[in-house]
Amino acid sequence: MKLLTGQDLASGDVIWWAGDGWSRLVQDAVDVGDAGDAIAKREEGARRVNVPYLIDATRDADGGIRPAHIKDRVRALGPTVRPDLTLKPAAADAGAWVI
Repeated sequence: MKLLTGQDLASGDVIWWAGDGWSRLVQDAVDVGDAGDAIAKREEGARRVNVPYLIDATRDADGGIRPAHIKDRVRALGPTVRPDLTLKPAAADAGAWVI
């Protein structure tokens, strides 16, 4: 599975291509397959995203999306030094999701 990610130009937030726009939540991301490069070029040209790039990801046992590389798992979750500021502040196992 291939996901498209980048930084939102207005806020600096990590964003994920959701098929009809961008989302801050990796769980909203869709598999872009072979269309990823074309979408990235179009969205960067429209100045909606900064430095978009493709990543590998998998679906976990409960259907959630998990980026393949630890760097992108950290980007998807949020700060690792302040769990209260992550996108999953109530998840007791958030650290395990990253590693």
